[in-house]
Amino acid sequence: MEAAGQIKEIKSACPYCGTGCGVLLKSDGRRILEVRGDPAHPANFGRLCGKGASLAAVSQAAQGARRLHTPLLRPARGAPLQEISWEQAYQIMTERMAQIWRVHGADAFGLYVSGQLLTEDYYVFNKLAKALLGTNNIDSNSRLCMSSAVAGYKQSLGADAPPCSYADLELADVVVIIGANPAWAHPVLYRRLEAARAARPEMKVIVIDPRRSDTAAEADLHLALLPGSDITLLNGILHLCCWEGWLDQAFIAQHTSGFAALREQLRDCTPALVAQRCGIAQDDLLQAARWIGQAALQDKRVLSLYCQGVNQSVQGVANNSAIINLHLALGQIGKPGAGPFSLTGQPNAMGGREVGAMANLASGHRNLGNHEEMAQIAAHWGLAAQDLPRQPGLTALQMFDAAAAGQLKMLWIACTNPAHSIPDQNRLRQALQTTPFVVVQEAMADVATLEYADLVLPAAAWGEKEGTLTNSERRISRVHAAIPAPGQALADWRIVCEVGRRLQQLLKPALPPLFAFDSGEAIWREHQALCAGRDLDISGLTYASLEQAPQQWPCPAPGQAQARLYQDGRFAHADGRARFIALTQAALPERCDAHYPFLLNTGRLRDQWHGMSRSGLLPAMFGHVEQACLQMARADMARRGWQDGQLVRVASRRGNLILPLQASDEVRSGQLFLPMHWGAEYLGGRQRNGAPVYGVNTLSLAAHDPVSRQPALKHAAVQLETVDLPWRMQIFAWDADAPALLAAVRPWLARFDYAACSLFGSAGSAGSAAEAHATGCGAGVRLWAGAASAPAWGSVQDLLALFGLLEGDILRYADPARGQARLVKLAGPRLQAAALLGDCAAADWLWPILRGRQDAPMPAWRLLGPQAPGGQPAPAAPMVCQCMQVSQAQLETLFSACPPDMDQAACLAHAQAQLQCGTACGSCVPQIKRMLGPRSKAAA
Repeated sequence: MEAAGQIKEIKSACPYCGTGCGVLLKSDGRRILEVRGDPAHPANFGRLCGKGASLAAVSQAAQGARRLHTPLLRPARGAPLQEISWEQAYQIMTERMAQIWRVHGADAFGLYVSGQLLTEDYYVFNKLAKALLGTNNIDSNSRLCMSSAVAGYKQSLGADAPPCSYADLELADVVVIIGANPAWAHPVLYRRLEAARAARPEMKVIVIDPRRSDTAAEADLHLALLPGSDITLLNGILHLCCWEGWLDQAFIAQHTSGFAALREQLRDCTPALVAQRCGIAQDDLLQAARWIGQAALQDKRVLSLYCQGVNQSVQGVANNSAIINLHLALGQIGKPGAGPFSLTGQPNAMGGREVGAMANLASGHRNLGNHEEMAQIAAHWGLAAQDLPRQPGLTALQMFDAAAAGQLKMLWIACTNPAHSIPDQNRLRQALQTTPFVVVQEAMADVATLEYADLVLPAAAWGEKEGTLTNSERRISRVHAAIPAPGQALADWRIVCEVGRRLQQLLKPALPPLFAFDSGEAIWREHQALCAGRDLDISGLTYASLEQAPQQWPCPAPGQAQARLYQDGRFAHADGRARFIALTQAALPERCDAHYPFLLNTGRLRDQWHGMSRSGLLPAMFGHVEQACLQMARADMARRGWQDGQLVRVASRRGNLILPLQASDEVRSGQLFLPMHWGAEYLGGRQRNGAPVYGVNTLSLAAHDPVSRQPALKHAAVQLETVDLPWRMQIFAWDADAPALLAAVRPWLARFDYAACSLFGSAGSAGSAAEAHATGCGAGVRLWAGAASAPAWGSVQDLLALFGLLEGDILRYADPARGQARLVKLAGPRLQAAALLGDCAAADWLWPILRGRQDAPMPAWRLLGPQAPGGQPAPAAPMVCQCMQVSQAQLETLFSACPPDMDQAACLAHAQAQLQCGTACGSCVPQIKRMLGPRSKAAA
């Protein structure tokens, strides 16, 4: 890291999804000034999505009050957190842990860590749990997204090892995307696929997804199967391949076992039955089977890409094995352009699996039940073989269930936010409240889990620490620090090692020192030695070689990294053969019925990530989707006479919340869609019983796959009813420190029946910094609320004061008897802030004026009227291109001027040339194409 004032560009890797993009950070030693894609990195070759391109702005926004700077102690539950020293924090923590260990034993602890940690952080957490405490009660939030993929690979192929490389995207002839929306969730990979299709128009893309996502809309064939029918569909395709003789019989005979049992299972999977059960056209099923099955006969390659739609299911492991079955039967594995490729959701979920930092895993892809393998780990750590715990520990859901039941006495939560991400939040909050000692190791000050912390340990964030991570294609990249961590925040591994050193003196002083690491590289070398001779052998890699170029494992010697696995047809099972798994479709964990007639599906937004503690710092990231809405099929809404924006209460068997409806052409009748990002930090209100709403996962269920223990976050049966909230409120205001204002507003969300909040503005986007500096308000906060009756005027005055609407030059209209009020504040000729209480109809014209920074109508008293003077202003159009800040209105104006005979490709090129939209990350390109509508026929 350079001294302050010196500008230097540093190589690192993106901390968002598992694509693992290389980035170049420009830093002056105090701030990260710029982030751009690394042209030399083989994961992205310089491309970044909108989230990655905004990392410099995120890093800057995360400083100050948004970050945790010092350790904090809550002296009693319900009391505010107080600053303490690191010495006090270590003493409190180690003394409490030693007492719990002596009185309650090793399994009274639960460690819940994150796929965003670096491999070095993961390694020492795993060692502390298993070598020092003697428990396997350590699990990762990768349990929520990747554990079914892990179990599927191990069950079918023998090892947790994705066999493919990103280069296969350019080499495949048929790409099957199932349960994934890479156009939004893995946009850099999707850009590679787009380019490959443009270069080779004969390539076919099949998308299997209940929802017509941006990825599905771009496909050659979209199979909009009914949720929970994945195995039926895959078995039906394989049935047709068997019937038509499209199998690779030689590959099956030489390299696999179990096919006879599977073939028997497939007999009843006839096209008519499969089409009916999956809710798809039989002709589409036949077409998909033909493209997939005939590929091998024509010396073509089939590549499957899959993610959470497959994994987050009560049959997640079976779904994975059904995909692998298809590849094995067709011999479509171990070849360039072919294979079953699981797309990882987090930047280092792979690294966590490599070091064994999950409840059922051991270091170096070893197995807890294998005595010889566990003895190898024990010897490496200087332990006796019997010192290591052998039984699987508590997985994430089990851990919080045990905590709720009083069985755990301590939870150590690091770099993850279970008060957003765990299903059935009512139960989760009970677990956090019940646990006697909750330690949260975190970088950000605003995450919901901090509300339950007894001790808070401030951690370094991305751009402030060193180490490695492994992406979806098994490629290891170096991560570098460009700036120091603020205040007293420390790298996660340093915190764990210091706790480990002190705790070892209290618990097991006779053992050799377990945490005598003085650098991340020292940790890496110990991890590397544990991987020697294993399927993930990294003996040929060093920190120095990774500086030169990111490398894939296995790499047993320098220069021997393997891009693809199983090219020799030998798999990781003891006999060298892959396993076919005979599978049948089980019912969804919750069936729709007369009481709960709708099936709720969850997924991602294009410009946000996970619980938004990082991406949600930037107002520009809310430009595409501003607030949480429940998407419903347009026809379903029309039948009920419901309108866009109408509030409904959506209820599952676990909880309920109020949301505005949004008509959608992407979801099928009887289904609903709700993005998973909206936690209690952005979505509040009250449940029917008066309890607070805890975000989207108030609704989700904790049913899980019996093998992987991964929760079925994708599916919940729900009911809907319209909600009459006669009293409404909207407040929107520009603010010099909008994130701080948003944090101050959040405690108010539970005071109304319905409430939501978000940022707006363009702060963090290209060209906005100067404007923000000049105006002092490059961003703002918007609040929506509703209640059955008007609250007392005095009860909302403090809220209005937060927005600066009680002091200064304020125009006001109030009718306290009716609960009606309007307040507006001007800054020169422009509207600075507005609050509408009771009747919010005026928001339709005031909001576009404020959001668009238009001059307010004069005289100013007209701003207090219910209707716009002189006609309604243009509505505030949603942002289509976040990178270049191009709105839907700008595109519509441009396209209206295009000649009618200009085809889709020409219109798109025209827009890119004129507005630069879609020329950076490209995530908006599918939406722009949809806006062009019938022009797509001309392009065809």
